[in-house]
Amino acid sequence: MKLIAAAAIAARRPSDADFTGQVWMEPLASGVLRVTFAPGARTAWHTHPQGQTLLIVSGTGLVQKRGEAALSFAAGDVVSIGAGEEHWHGAAQGSLMTHFALQAGETVWLAKVTDEEYGAK
Repeated sequence: MKLIAAAAIAARRPSDADFTGQVWMEPLASGVLRVTFAPGARTAWHTHPQGQTLLIVSGTGLVQKRGEAALSFAAGDVVSIGAGEEHWHGAAQGSLMTHFALQAGETVWLAKVTDEEYGAK
């Protein structure tokens, strides 16, 4: 058993190439991250070879699968993203949003989400 005190978990800023806006990531365990997005912040389009599950802890946000309309989510919701699905996710305008991300394998980063894509629902 191993206890990791909250004070020992260092938040880091991810690459600006893969995110728009202010984002903080905290690695909690292998394949488990706590990610906090400032209002309007979001990922770039990306995929996960074995899929991804998002457990929304606080705030409201958006998620979009390539070719489909963006969906809104809120604290308590769970988002299940299939293996290889191109998608993005982030905070809604006016809301700080935190989720736990559970995934395996390396994320494949694609183009940034434009302001037009982010604003279209």
